Amino acid sequence: MEDIFNALWAMLYEHGASAKKEEGTRRYWATLTSLQQRQVFTTISTKLREDKFVQYDPIRAIKENLRKARRRIISAEEYYRRYGTQANQDGWVRKFIPEEHKTIYVKAG
Repeated sequence: MEDIFNALWAMLYEHGASAKKEEGTRRYWATLTSLQQRQVFTTISTKLREDKFVQYDPIRAIKENLRKARRRIISAEEYYRRYGTQANQDGWVRKFIPEEHKTIYVKAG
């Protein structure tokens, strides 16, 4: 996922992000799942291509474009606490992320 970060950083830097924020942004980026990273990259790159507003502060830009994903992706532990089962319910679908060796639930639709 380093390639995605580098591509995202290049776009954000060209958009006005300060070089001083790169390392902190990289650390924050590492806390996201690969699914969240792909979603954020797609959303931000689309917005910039379409000349839509994206925050100049790179961490804030990521957080603001992650909001939808946070509501639509939860950990297996959070899902089990909420539903008491691993079975898909209420539009949530179980997904396994092989590169991270973990299960998440994604809200379908």
